[in-house]
Amino acid sequence: MKKRRPVDWPSAAQRVAALVPRERLHPQALEWADARPPRERWAVALSGGADSVALLLLLWAHFPKRRARLTVFHFNHRLRGSESAADARFCSCLCASLGVELVQGRWEGSRPAKAEAQARAARFAFIDQGMAARRIRVTWLGHQQDDVAETMLMRLSRGSGSAGLAAPRAVHGFAPPGAGSPGRFHIRPLLGLRKAQICRVLRAAGAPWREDSSNAGSVHFRNRIRLDVLPRWERASGRDALSGAALSRELLEEDDRALEAWVDLLRPIEAEGSLSVARLRGFPRAVARRALHRWLLAQPRAGELSRQGFEALLGAVERGAHFRHSLGNHGFAVIRKGRLKFEASRNRPTPH
Repeated sequence: MKKRRPVDWPSAAQRVAALVPRERLHPQALEWADARPPRERWAVALSGGADSVALLLLLWAHFPKRRARLTVFHFNHRLRGSESAADARFCSCLCASLGVELVQGRWEGSRPAKAEAQARAARFAFIDQGMAARRIRVTWLGHQQDDVAETMLMRLSRGSGSAGLAAPRAVHGFAPPGAGSPGRFHIRPLLGLRKAQICRVLRAAGAPWREDSSNAGSVHFRNRIRLDVLPRWERASGRDALSGAALSRELLEEDDRALEAWVDLLRPIEAEGSLSVARLRGFPRAVARRALHRWLLAQPRAGELSRQGFEALLGAVERGAHFRHSLGNHGFAVIRKGRLKFEASRNRPTPH
Protein backbone atom coordinates (compact mmCIF):
# COMPACT_ATOMS: atom_id res chain seq x y z
CA MET A 1 0.00 0.00 0.00
CA LYS A 2 1.36 3.38 -1.04
CA LYS A 3 2.16 5.66 1.89
CA ARG A 4 0.34 8.99 1.80
CA ARG A 5 2.57 12.03 1.51
CA PRO A 6 2.40 14.36 4.58
CA VAL A 7 0.21 17.39 4.05
CA ASP A 8 1.93 20.76 3.74
CA TRP A 9 -0.57 22.41 6.06
CA PRO A 10 0.79 25.99 5.88
CA SER A 11 0.45 25.95 2.08
CA ALA A 12 -2.99 24.35 2.35
CA ALA A 13 -4.04 27.09 4.79
CA GLN A 14 -3.03 29.79 2.32
CA ARG A 15 -5.01 28.09 -0.44
CA VAL A 16 -8.08 27.84 1.80
CA ALA A 17 -7.74 31.52 2.68
CA ALA A 18 -7.57 32.43 -1.02
CA LEU A 19 -10.84 30.55 -1.61
CA VAL A 20 -12.49 32.00 1.53
CA PRO A 21 -11.19 35.59 1.81
CA ARG A 22 -11.68 37.60 4.98
CA GLU A 23 -14.83 39.26 3.66
CA ARG A 24 -16.53 35.84 3.47
CA LEU A 25 -16.25 35.44 7.24
CA HIS A 26 -19.19 36.57 9.33
CA PRO A 27 -19.00 40.39 9.60
CA GLN A 28 -19.78 40.44 13.33
CA ALA A 29 -17.02 37.95 14.09
CA LEU A 30 -14.56 39.79 11.85
CA GLU A 31 -15.34 43.20 13.36
CA TRP A 32 -15.04 41.76 16.87
CA ALA A 33 -11.70 40.06 16.13
CA ASP A 34 -10.16 43.15 14.54
CA ALA A 35 -10.97 45.19 17.65
CA ARG A 36 -9.38 42.80 20.15
CA PRO A 37 -6.07 43.46 21.97
CA PRO A 38 -3.14 42.20 19.87
CA ARG A 39 -1.71 40.04 22.66
CA GLU A 40 -5.00 38.31 23.54
CA ARG A 41 -4.84 34.52 23.41
CA TRP A 42 -7.47 32.58 21.47
CA ALA A 43 -8.65 29.00 21.89
CA VAL A 44 -9.78 26.93 18.91
CA ALA A 45 -11.98 23.85 19.28
CA LEU A 46 -10.72 21.18 16.84
CA SER A 47 -12.47 17.86 16.30
CA GLY A 48 -10.69 17.01 13.04
CA GLY A 49 -13.91 17.38 11.03
CA ALA A 50 -14.21 19.64 7.99
CA ASP A 51 -15.69 22.61 9.86
CA SER A 52 -13.10 22.83 12.60
CA VAL A 53 -10.20 22.13 10.21
CA ALA A 54 -11.37 24.95 7.93
CA LEU A 55 -11.75 27.23 10.96
CA LEU A 56 -8.20 26.62 12.17
CA LEU A 57 -6.69 27.06 8.71
CA LEU A 58 -8.58 30.32 8.14
CA LEU A 59 -7.58 31.75 11.52
CA TRP A 60 -3.94 30.80 10.91
CA ALA A 61 -3.93 32.36 7.43
CA HIS A 62 -6.08 35.46 7.96
CA PHE A 63 -4.65 36.43 11.37
CA PRO A 64 -0.89 35.78 10.99
CA LYS A 65 0.02 37.98 13.95
CA ARG A 66 -2.15 35.77 16.20
CA ARG A 67 -0.53 32.43 15.29
CA ALA A 68 1.78 32.32 18.30
CA ARG A 69 -1.18 33.03 20.58
CA LEU A 70 -3.50 30.28 19.31
CA THR A 71 -4.17 27.28 21.54
CA VAL A 72 -6.03 24.37 19.98
CA PHE A 73 -8.12 21.98 22.08
CA HIS A 74 -9.03 18.44 20.99
CA PHE A 75 -11.09 16.09 23.16
CA ASN A 76 -11.14 12.35 22.48
CA HIS A 77 -14.54 11.03 23.59
CA ARG A 78 -13.37 7.44 22.91
CA LEU A 79 -16.74 6.67 21.35
CA ARG A 80 -15.43 5.22 18.06
CA GLY A 81 -12.43 3.15 19.13
CA SER A 82 -9.55 3.32 16.66
CA GLU A 83 -11.32 6.08 14.68
CA SER A 84 -11.22 8.36 17.72
CA ALA A 85 -7.54 7.64 18.25
CA ALA A 86 -6.87 8.41 14.58
CA ASP A 87 -8.71 11.73 14.97
CA ALA A 88 -6.34 12.66 17.80
CA ARG A 89 -3.26 11.76 15.72
CA PHE A 90 -4.59 13.76 12.77
CA CYS A 91 -5.10 16.86 14.97
CA SER A 92 -1.61 16.45 16.41
CA CYS A 93 -0.02 16.36 12.94
CA LEU A 94 -2.07 19.34 11.76
CA CYS A 95 -1.14 21.53 14.74
CA ALA A 96 2.53 20.50 14.64
CA SER A 97 2.74 21.45 10.96
CA LEU A 98 1.15 24.85 11.64
CA GLY A 99 3.31 25.41 14.72
CA VAL A 100 0.38 26.02 17.09
CA GLU A 101 -0.06 24.67 20.61
CA LEU A 102 -2.33 21.65 20.94
CA VAL A 103 -3.93 20.55 24.21
CA GLN A 104 -5.48 17.09 24.11
CA GLY A 105 -7.87 15.46 26.53
CA ARG A 106 -9.74 12.17 26.59
CA TRP A 107 -12.70 10.56 28.29
CA GLU A 108 -11.26 8.70 31.28
CA GLY A 109 -14.38 7.03 32.66
CA SER A 110 -14.91 3.27 32.62
CA ARG A 111 -17.46 3.69 29.86
CA PRO A 112 -17.47 6.58 27.38
CA ALA A 113 -20.47 8.91 27.40
CA LYS A 114 -23.13 7.77 24.95
CA ALA A 115 -25.58 10.66 25.14
CA GLU A 116 -24.95 13.61 22.84
CA ALA A 117 -25.48 16.10 25.68
CA GLN A 118 -23.06 14.17 27.94
CA ALA A 119 -20.36 14.13 25.29
CA ARG A 120 -20.78 17.84 24.60
CA ALA A 121 -20.67 18.68 28.32
CA ALA A 122 -17.47 16.65 28.80
CA ARG A 123 -15.82 18.36 25.83
CA PHE A 124 -16.66 21.88 26.98
CA ALA A 125 -15.66 21.10 30.57
CA PHE A 126 -12.23 20.02 29.29
CA ILE A 127 -11.89 23.16 27.15
CA ASP A 128 -13.07 25.42 29.98
CA GLN A 129 -10.54 23.94 32.40
CA GLY A 130 -7.70 24.30 29.91
CA MET A 131 -8.67 27.87 29.11
CA ALA A 132 -8.90 28.82 32.78
CA ALA A 133 -5.42 27.42 33.40
CA ARG A 134 -4.05 29.54 30.54
CA ARG A 135 -6.23 32.61 31.22
CA ILE A 136 -7.86 32.41 27.80
CA ARG A 137 -11.31 33.97 27.44
CA VAL A 138 -12.08 33.46 23.74
CA THR A 139 -13.13 30.22 22.04
CA TRP A 140 -13.44 29.97 18.25
CA LEU A 141 -15.96 27.39 17.03
CA GLY A 142 -16.59 25.97 13.56
CA HIS A 143 -20.40 26.10 13.42
CA GLN A 144 -21.71 26.80 9.93
CA GLN A 145 -24.99 27.50 8.15
CA ASP A 146 -26.28 23.91 8.28
CA ASP A 147 -25.79 23.99 12.06
CA VAL A 148 -27.99 27.09 12.22
CA ALA A 149 -30.93 25.33 10.54
CA GLU A 150 -30.45 22.15 12.58
CA THR A 151 -30.34 24.06 15.86
CA MET A 152 -33.38 26.14 14.92
CA LEU A 153 -35.50 23.08 14.11
CA MET A 154 -34.37 21.30 17.27
CA ARG A 155 -35.25 24.28 19.43
CA LEU A 156 -38.57 24.90 17.67
CA SER A 157 -39.55 21.38 18.75
CA ARG A 158 -38.89 22.45 22.37
CA GLY A 159 -40.81 25.72 22.11
CA SER A 160 -37.82 28.06 22.40
CA GLY A 161 -38.21 31.84 22.22
CA SER A 162 -36.08 34.41 20.43
CA ALA A 163 -33.06 33.88 22.72
CA GLY A 164 -32.90 30.17 21.90
CA LEU A 165 -33.76 30.52 18.21
CA ALA A 166 -31.04 33.17 17.75
CA ALA A 167 -28.38 30.52 18.44
CA PRO A 168 -25.69 29.87 17.43
CA ARG A 169 -24.54 33.50 17.45
CA ALA A 170 -21.49 34.77 15.58
CA VAL A 171 -20.35 36.61 18.72
CA HIS A 172 -21.67 35.34 22.05
CA GLY A 173 -20.49 36.91 25.28
CA PHE A 174 -20.90 35.26 28.68
CA ALA A 175 -20.95 37.33 31.85
CA PRO A 176 -19.43 35.58 34.88
CA PRO A 177 -21.50 35.56 38.10
CA GLY A 178 -21.76 39.02 39.61
CA ALA A 179 -20.18 40.76 36.61
CA GLY A 180 -21.95 43.32 34.49
CA SER A 181 -20.05 42.69 31.26
CA PRO A 182 -19.04 39.55 29.33
CA GLY A 183 -15.89 37.82 30.47
CA ARG A 184 -15.92 34.89 28.03
CA PHE A 185 -16.70 34.76 24.32
CA HIS A 186 -17.66 32.16 21.74
CA ILE A 187 -16.86 33.31 18.19
CA ARG A 188 -18.27 31.60 15.08
CA PRO A 189 -17.00 33.13 11.82
CA LEU A 190 -18.33 30.41 9.46
CA LEU A 191 -22.08 30.96 9.90
CA GLY A 192 -22.37 32.36 6.37
CA LEU A 193 -21.00 29.19 4.76
CA ARG A 194 -22.77 25.92 3.95
CA LYS A 195 -21.17 22.64 4.98
CA ALA A 196 -20.96 21.58 1.32
CA GLN A 197 -19.12 24.82 0.47
CA ILE A 198 -16.57 24.20 3.23
CA CYS A 199 -15.93 20.65 2.00
CA ARG A 200 -15.49 21.86 -1.59
CA VAL A 201 -12.97 24.48 -0.46
CA LEU A 202 -10.94 21.95 1.53
CA ARG A 203 -10.87 19.49 -1.37
CA ALA A 204 -9.76 22.22 -3.79
CA ALA A 205 -7.00 23.27 -1.37
CA GLY A 206 -5.78 19.71 -0.83
CA ALA A 207 -6.68 19.84 2.87
CA PRO A 208 -8.02 16.53 4.25
CA TRP A 209 -10.26 16.15 7.26
CA ARG A 210 -11.66 13.35 9.42
CA GLU A 211 -15.18 12.01 8.92
CA ASP A 212 -17.13 11.01 12.04
CA SER A 213 -18.89 7.74 11.14
CA SER A 214 -21.43 8.29 13.94
CA ASN A 215 -22.84 11.24 11.98
CA ALA A 216 -24.34 8.74 9.53
CA GLY A 217 -26.44 7.11 12.26
CA SER A 218 -29.89 8.07 13.51
CA VAL A 219 -29.30 7.73 17.26
CA HIS A 220 -28.94 11.46 17.93
CA PHE A 221 -31.76 13.96 17.35
CA ARG A 222 -29.44 16.32 15.46
CA ASN A 223 -28.46 13.52 13.06
CA ARG A 224 -32.11 12.77 12.31
CA ILE A 225 -32.71 16.45 11.57
CA ARG A 226 -29.60 16.59 9.36
CA LEU A 227 -30.21 13.38 7.41
CA ASP A 228 -34.00 13.18 7.20
CA VAL A 229 -35.58 16.58 7.77
CA LEU A 230 -33.29 19.16 6.13
CA PRO A 231 -33.12 17.53 2.67
CA ARG A 232 -36.93 17.17 2.53
CA TRP A 233 -37.43 20.69 3.85
CA GLU A 234 -35.19 22.14 1.14
CA ARG A 235 -36.91 20.12 -1.59
CA ALA A 236 -40.36 21.13 -0.34
CA SER A 237 -39.44 24.82 -0.13
CA GLY A 238 -38.06 24.95 -3.65
CA ARG A 239 -35.45 27.47 -2.53
CA ASP A 240 -32.35 27.80 -0.37
CA ALA A 241 -34.14 27.12 2.90
CA LEU A 242 -30.91 27.03 4.91
CA SER A 243 -29.98 30.56 3.85
CA GLY A 244 -33.50 31.60 4.83
CA ALA A 245 -33.05 30.02 8.25
CA ALA A 246 -29.72 31.82 8.64
CA LEU A 247 -31.41 35.15 7.82
CA SER A 248 -34.20 34.41 10.30
CA ARG A 249 -31.55 33.69 12.94
CA GLU A 250 -29.96 37.09 12.28
CA LEU A 251 -33.34 38.85 12.60
CA LEU A 252 -34.21 36.93 15.76
CA GLU A 253 -30.88 37.98 17.25
CA GLU A 254 -31.75 41.62 16.51
CA ASP A 255 -35.13 41.17 18.23
CA ASP A 256 -33.48 39.44 21.17
CA ARG A 257 -31.01 42.29 21.59
CA ALA A 258 -33.86 44.79 21.45
CA LEU A 259 -35.65 42.97 24.28
CA GLU A 260 -32.48 42.89 26.35
CA ALA A 261 -31.95 46.62 25.78
CA TRP A 262 -35.55 47.36 26.77
CA VAL A 263 -35.17 45.48 30.04
CA ASP A 264 -31.84 47.25 30.64
CA LEU A 265 -33.56 50.63 30.29
CA LEU A 266 -36.37 49.66 32.68
CA ARG A 267 -33.92 48.32 35.30
CA PRO A 268 -36.65 46.25 37.01
CA ILE A 269 -34.28 44.34 39.33
CA GLU A 270 -33.52 46.38 42.42
CA ALA A 271 -30.16 46.57 44.17
CA GLU A 272 -31.29 44.21 46.94
CA GLY A 273 -32.35 41.62 44.35
CA SER A 274 -36.12 42.02 44.19
CA LEU A 275 -38.02 42.43 40.91
CA SER A 276 -40.14 45.58 40.66
CA VAL A 277 -43.47 44.29 39.41
CA ALA A 278 -44.90 47.80 39.31
CA ARG A 279 -42.15 48.98 36.96
CA LEU A 280 -43.14 46.34 34.40
CA ARG A 281 -46.85 47.20 34.40
CA GLY A 282 -48.16 48.26 31.01
CA PHE A 283 -45.21 46.91 29.03
CA PRO A 284 -45.45 44.00 26.57
CA ARG A 285 -45.55 40.49 27.96
CA ALA A 286 -42.23 39.70 26.24
CA VAL A 287 -40.50 42.35 28.35
CA ALA A 288 -41.96 40.96 31.58
CA ARG A 289 -40.97 37.44 30.50
CA ARG A 290 -37.37 38.51 29.88
CA ALA A 291 -37.19 40.39 33.20
CA LEU A 292 -38.54 37.36 35.08
CA HIS A 293 -35.99 35.10 33.39
CA ARG A 294 -33.21 37.42 34.56
CA TRP A 295 -34.54 37.49 38.10
CA LEU A 296 -34.76 33.69 38.29
CA LEU A 297 -31.21 33.28 37.00
CA ALA A 298 -30.03 35.57 39.79
CA GLN A 299 -31.55 33.30 42.49
CA PRO A 300 -28.81 30.79 43.41
CA ARG A 301 -31.06 28.80 45.75
CA ALA A 302 -34.05 28.52 43.41
CA GLY A 303 -34.79 25.07 42.06
CA GLU A 304 -35.73 24.31 38.47
CA LEU A 305 -39.12 25.75 37.55
CA SER A 306 -41.40 23.87 35.16
CA ARG A 307 -42.80 25.64 32.11
CA GLN A 308 -46.25 25.64 33.71
CA GLY A 309 -44.81 27.07 36.92
CA PHE A 310 -42.98 29.80 35.02
CA GLU A 311 -46.13 30.80 33.13
CA ALA A 312 -48.09 30.94 36.39
CA LEU A 313 -45.43 33.15 37.96
CA LEU A 314 -45.31 35.35 34.85
CA GLY A 315 -49.09 35.81 34.99
CA ALA A 316 -48.82 36.85 38.62
CA VAL A 317 -46.07 39.35 37.77
CA GLU A 318 -48.32 40.88 35.12
CA ARG A 319 -51.26 41.12 37.53
CA GLY A 320 -49.12 42.45 40.35
CA ALA A 321 -51.33 40.81 42.98
CA HIS A 322 -50.09 38.99 46.07
CA PHE A 323 -48.71 35.59 45.02
CA ARG A 324 -46.65 32.76 46.44
CA HIS A 325 -45.09 29.93 44.42
CA SER A 326 -42.62 27.22 45.37
CA LEU A 327 -39.13 27.46 43.87
CA GLY A 328 -37.97 24.06 45.10
CA ASN A 329 -36.89 22.85 48.52
CA HIS A 330 -35.15 26.04 49.56
CA GLY A 331 -37.77 28.75 49.13
CA PHE A 332 -40.62 30.56 47.44
CA ALA A 333 -41.24 33.32 44.93
CA VAL A 334 -43.42 35.84 46.72
CA ILE A 335 -45.07 38.95 45.27
CA ARG A 336 -45.91 41.50 47.93
CA LYS A 337 -46.22 45.29 47.79
CA GLY A 338 -45.18 45.53 44.15
CA ARG A 339 -42.03 43.42 44.59
CA LEU A 340 -41.14 39.86 43.64
CA LYS A 341 -38.74 38.38 46.19
CA PHE A 342 -37.19 35.05 47.06
CA GLU A 343 -38.17 33.90 50.54
CA ALA A 344 -36.17 31.06 52.04
CA SER A 345 -38.03 28.10 53.53
CA ARG A 346 -38.20 28.18 57.30
CA ASN A 347 -37.93 24.42 57.65
CA ARG A 348 -35.29 22.37 55.86
CA PRO A 349 -36.67 19.33 53.96
CA THR A 350 -36.41 16.07 55.88
CA PRO A 351 -33.88 13.75 54.21
CA HIS A 352 -35.23 10.42 52.99
